Amino acid sequence: MSAACLLRLGRCSVLLQKVGGPFQQHNSIQLTGFRRPLYTPSEKRHSNMRFDADGSGRPTTWDSFGIWDNRIDEPILLPPSIRYGKPIPKVSLSKVGCASLIGQRKENEDRFQVSQMTDNIMYFAVFDGHGGPEAADFCEKYMEKFIKDLVTEECDLQLILTKAFLEVDKALEKHLNYSPNVPRINPGTTSTVALLRDGIELVVGSVGDSRAMLCRKGEALKLTVDHTPERKDEKDRVKKSGGFITWNSLGQSNVNGRLAMTRSIGDFDLKKMGVIAEPETKRITLHHSHDSFLALTTDGVNFIMNSQEICNVINQCHDPKEAAQRISDQALHYGSEDNSTIIVVPFGAWGKHENFDSSFSFSRGFVSSGRWA
Repeated sequence: MSAACLLRLGRCSVLLQKVGGPFQQHNSIQLTGFRRPLYTPSEKRHSNMRFDADGSGRPTTWDSFGIWDNRIDEPILLPPSIRYGKPIPKVSLSKVGCASLIGQRKENEDRFQVSQMTDNIMYFAVFDGHGGPEAADFCEKYMEKFIKDLVTEECDLQLILTKAFLEVDKALEKHLNYSPNVPRINPGTTSTVALLRDGIELVVGSVGDSRAMLCRKGEALKLTVDHTPERKDEKDRVKKSGGFITWNSLGQSNVNGRLAMTRSIGDFDLKKMGVIAEPETKRITLHHSHDSFLALTTDGVNFIMNSQEICNVINQCHDPKEAAQRISDQALHYGSEDNSTIIVVPFGAWGKHENFDSSFSFSRGFVSSGRWA
């Protein structure tokens, strides 16, 4: 008989003596590791499953992993978590904060929308209309539909956003041409759209000067860049197309003396002058242990608060609804005369980054051109 077999036989003999012999109560070696505990139906059974840590049968919440702040308690999305090899929290529409204030304008031409577009894709969008609300209204009504139709044919969300923006622009032109009740003006709108797939893949597309920003480790990470004539690439395209750039009394540049942006949906009188509806897109993978929230804002907010200031103020708030209201209120308080709209979407690190100075330098707002980052 081999030495290994003898060793195993000896161990079994010792265990049998400990279970049935007189030394059982006095031996310091515990046998719980070798026994399968028995449970009655009324007892609470603890599971060693990763996503059911307390045996309750309910999904483990993000706070159980010590990351999600206990003020927002969300379950884990199991299929994406298994697919990506990391716990991914569910983002609920009920937790998203939204606010839109008219400011000093006669009409609120801002529009926003949040929805669960498909089973695994969430949709967030802000539109800042100009020349009337018609273009923003059209985008609010149809942008999601165009994207949803394209999702059934295409997997690449960046490509889907590009196609959707261009198709909505063409559809708006037809709508204005065949609608006798629409005034003969040239309405247009910015468009910033964010798609969140499986709680982890974030894709943003934008035209104009509405913005998307991610708070990562307490720092503002810009996901969009304003489309204004100050950008050399944008200015060069306008000039090559036959357009020209002028500056108003405030030092703000405009395309053909009319439009303060070089990309938009609508503004069809300037399409031949280099103003395009093709968005710039960006894809980013969320890290819920570091990423606190996504914020979409129109220029009524951006004109008066920079990205880090917005980030700092939101980090002082108890929940996203309070944060959205406070940002829109604060923009008006600091002197913004435009409509101010914001969407705040909480992620896994919500509540982790509170120790930031949220002070604001009002004098800097006067020095700025109003399009600073």
